[in-house]
Amino acid sequence: MAEALANWDQVVAFALGLPDTYMESFYGTPCPKVNKKAFVSPGREADSFHVMSSHEEKAVLLETDPDTFWQTPHYEGWPGLLVRYGSSDPDRVRTVITRAWWDRAGKAQRAAFGDRP
Repeated sequence: MAEALANWDQVVAFALGLPDTYMESFYGTPCPKVNKKAFVSPGREADSFHVMSSHEEKAVLLETDPDTFWQTPHYEGWPGLLVRYGSSDPDRVRTVITRAWWDRAGKAQRAAFGDRP
């Protein structure tokens, strides 16, 4: 099992390991982006970060692992959710981050990466 992502710096390090990512401002905060699109951000809660996610996947994550994936009223209706640092399933968290990257990657980047995780 992979080591848990315990803080924002570790989330950023993982995200920047994905192809063609870079740091750029997102709502005034430096965040990992691909194609000028943020896919993770610090969020508004000190113990969590935000990851972009389709509404369908968000619903599944909230239902199947509410200890890791959650939302506040601010994120209701938004295609993204909060992820608590230090999850007991760090591989799943990394997969969710990678999916968020893949969903914002371009066609050539997706083809070079492979199938959606």
